[in-house]
Amino acid sequence: MSQKSSALAARESSAAKAPAERLVRDIRRRTRKHHSAEEKIRIVLEGLRGEDSIAALCRREGIAESLYYSCSKEFLEAGKRRLAGDTARAATTDEVKALRQEARALKEVVAEQARELRLLKESMTGAGDDPA
Repeated sequence: MSQKSSALAARESSAAKAPAERLVRDIRRRTRKHHSAEEKIRIVLEGLRGEDSIAALCRREGIAESLYYSCSKEFLEAGKRRLAGDTARAATTDEVKALRQEARALKEVVAEQARELRLLKESMTGAGDDPA
């Protein structure tokens, strides 16, 4: 009799435990820390100084070591790309439209100046040929 009651109690506690675990997981997901770029840079630079171990730094900052190492790798790769002169980035649609409009306007200015230059050259060479 005691085995049946203990088995029943175990099923009931596991059934009640599942929604509680789900609730805790949801709360943790919603309250997860989001570090700004400045915070990540500060932490990575602190780790590169080497004053404390990475494990101690991560404990103090409340982050996982894997997060530190991924931020560190990203930081160093970005620095390497920047030093190599790779400053390319994806342009937004508005930027592309503005650049196309500016290019169109500049082409019109160049065409107008070329036309004026041609007319000036013709007037200068035509003036010397005039018999009057």
